Amino acid sequence: MKTFVRCGQLFTGQDDEALREQTLVFDEAGVIDYVGPTAAAPRRGRNDPLIDYSKLFVMPGLIDVHTHLAYGNAKSEEDIDLYSPLEFRALRGLFFAQKCAAAGFTALCSPGDAGRISLSIRNAIRAGLFDGPRVMAAGRYLTTHQGLTDWYPTWIGAPETSIGRLVTNIAEAIEEIRFQVKDGVDCIKIALDGIQRRDNGELVAAFNQDETEAMVRESHRLGKKVVAHARGREATLYAARSGVDLIFHANHLDEECINAMLATGSALCPTLTQPKNVIEFTQPHEPAGQRGRPESTRREYEIGCANWKKARAAGVPMMTGTDTGFAVTPYGEWNARELELFVDDLGFSPAAALRAATEVIARFMTQGERIGRLEPGRLADFLALDFSPLERIGWLQDKSRIRAVHIAGKPFSLPERDYDPRQVTDFALANWTELYTRARVAELRARAPRLAAE
Repeated sequence: MKTFVRCGQLFTGQDDEALREQTLVFDEAGVIDYVGPTAAAPRRGRNDPLIDYSKLFVMPGLIDVHTHLAYGNAKSEEDIDLYSPLEFRALRGLFFAQKCAAAGFTALCSPGDAGRISLSIRNAIRAGLFDGPRVMAAGRYLTTHQGLTDWYPTWIGAPETSIGRLVTNIAEAIEEIRFQVKDGVDCIKIALDGIQRRDNGELVAAFNQDETEAMVRESHRLGKKVVAHARGREATLYAARSGVDLIFHANHLDEECINAMLATGSALCPTLTQPKNVIEFTQPHEPAGQRGRPESTRREYEIGCANWKKARAAGVPMMTGTDTGFAVTPYGEWNARELELFVDDLGFSPAAALRAATEVIARFMTQGERIGRLEPGRLADFLALDFSPLERIGWLQDKSRIRAVHIAGKPFSLPERDYDPRQVTDFALANWTELYTRARVAELRARAPRLAAE
């Protein structure tokens, strides 16, 4: 039995234009048999279902290459690492993965999570126990004392429930890679910079060049791709020289970094949504606002945009990813904003942004040769929209305009369900955001009448 889909407009991911009067045909396994003009489509059998999207825009399912399924919309690092057992985080992560699928993202890469959370979510969906997006899973970040995820004082150490695995020498790093590969990860995540800066403000790479090359070499020897968090120039250069498959952020890359990326084939995920949301959404009373983070984030974002444009012009492949999983990037809320930012802030055309979120990412993803484009032999992961994103890319963020989501041909829907964040994520023990000295209380009391008068 074959299923026939009549498409008003069809964007296959192979070209920059949408074609009219097209038909897509897939088999019972959800594999596409035919994509092309309706007039030339195979003859439909008596028992073959017909899905009529003749008034809708049909396109490949979107992919987010930077969604942390274990984070749970966290407001603090402690929310991520400490306050929920791994088992609860896995159940929570599955729920949030489904939120992303309902927003049109039929595949995700979860690059760095505690324990085996993303692995468990991936396996449960793959086994057919639950409906959800395809998940490319990593294990814990490999980090050192200078790197991202080593947040806690040395007298506390790195908790076993953390998203990071602290390694103190290259032998430990290699052993952790082998451990994760044995568990079945799809990729290895390295925290190549994070917390240490030089006097001039430049981020220091957490691992040196030789250590980075050794980790990448062992991961590739074992058949796994490597992703790296690298915002600073030094870490970006080490990652590119070592052949890291996908570099996240790279705000401070320069010509030497770009040349290294081109030489080794490294791709780039700039991750625009998380910093843009920090800039636009952070409120003055929040700790992030009090520390001046929106202003510093704005400066780094502007630097990044200038450098990412150079990388793109040089031919570095760029993929969409949002850093979803924080309170400022909740699951299923802002994933599609990345495409709009690619257009507005990096100068992509809407078609190029759509391709960055589909067929370009598919080249990196596990079994990527089967997703990302609508063509024979690939899986029928597709969306039906009541608008053309080639004309209004920002409307992808309006979930009411996504009329259907199909994963391997099967319709996916998720009933709206409210949840109490205080029982899901907000377990931090902080009760106040200020120190109420006599002077501070006097200041607040003096301001109160003026505020009331205003």
